[in-house]
Amino acid sequence: MSETGADLLQQLEDILESDPLIDEVGFIHPSQFDLLNEESGISGNSSDEAISQATKRTASSEGCSKQKNKNFWNKDHKLGISTSILLPLYKVAKLAFMTAFKQYKMCGDQSDEVGNCLPASSSCDDLRSILMRHSRSLLLLSCDFMTAWNCRKLVVSKEKQDSMLLDELHLSALVLSYSPKSEQAWNHRRWVIKSMSAHCSNFKDLLRKESELVEKIAERSKMNYRAWNHRCWLISYMARDQVLHELKKSRSWAAMHVADNCCFHYRSRLLLKIMEESSGSEKNVSSGYKADINQAWKDELHWNETLIRRYVGREALWLHRRFLSMYWISNFLSDSGGTSYNSKQTNRNYNYFDPFLENELCLIGSCITVEDNEFADFEAQAVYAASYMLWLKVQVPEPLGNDLRAKIRAMDLKTLLDNSNQERFSLFNHFLS
Repeated sequence: MSETGADLLQQLEDILESDPLIDEVGFIHPSQFDLLNEESGISGNSSDEAISQATKRTASSEGCSKQKNKNFWNKDHKLGISTSILLPLYKVAKLAFMTAFKQYKMCGDQSDEVGNCLPASSSCDDLRSILMRHSRSLLLLSCDFMTAWNCRKLVVSKEKQDSMLLDELHLSALVLSYSPKSEQAWNHRRWVIKSMSAHCSNFKDLLRKESELVEKIAERSKMNYRAWNHRCWLISYMARDQVLHELKKSRSWAAMHVADNCCFHYRSRLLLKIMEESSGSEKNVSSGYKADINQAWKDELHWNETLIRRYVGREALWLHRRFLSMYWISNFLSDSGGTSYNSKQTNRNYNYFDPFLENELCLIGSCITVEDNEFADFEAQAVYAASYMLWLKVQVPEPLGNDLRAKIRAMDLKTLLDNSNQERFSLFNHFLS
């Protein structure tokens, strides 16, 4: 007895309804179902309770019941869908959604004609429930189906219930469990969070859990720009103490993923948020808090240097150092009234900048030495250090830059860069001249 697409859709939606705590969705080849059942202690002739319920509704034969085990797998709040049924399941889910959406809009138009003050009819409520049910199934099968996302926004906006907003967060998390770079899913989460920001009593806790979700997804999906961009967006809603907590908390993750530039960009955004708060409202910022900001920046520079020395040839670490140095230079070497420097101001700036410069030259000097030509990491470290030195030359204004240029010439950068490729050498030679 063969199953129709409607039977498969009914089974999927019954499983989702019976297990609302499902937190992960995956697509499984039919040959892997027996292995999954064996590993999870499920016999080949039995099935999950939700699947059994769906089976009783759509078929009565034993052979069909066994076939169900090759279509869906559900245990410990994990849902597996057979790849062999994706096409027919998607087609019927799309058709069911589009039909329900059309009927829902017609029902809404009829309600508007009668009067917006009248309560929705039971038929409209039923259509809304069916529409949300079908749109959820469709999005789990096709996460970029924008019409389904927009449809759910429309329904939730009309109902204005916190429970429905939480359901949207759960659905988008399900989508991200198998498609962690889904732009539509991340956009939907931002829409939900923005909708909850004005009236959610535990919004701070929501932000914390959202940040943890991004970190969890980033652990499985390397260089996930969309996930980290979402985490950066969350910073705009964070209070001062939460920003400082995030800065401290994300350090351990960054230290274990030194090649992932996204995390260091996130830390940069956190530091910028701290700076904005300190400069945006001078009257509300204590001197102790300003001292904490400077200390946080010094700690970040020291920590970054430790990582650079420990993990050789990681470009993300050098790029993060440029960001940190830019802040140091702009705060102690830039004149808010102009670019000119008198002798008194220059001496004052030297008191701040000279120790910083000496430390940077010491770091660069230890990194430009290629200790082992057999490994490209040492050569990459030397090139990154040299390019950072030349970047410093451009950033430091006159006349403080004269001392830096003299120290650059004293370092044998040309010999190092000459051993690198010619394209890099010609570019660096222009700055050295």
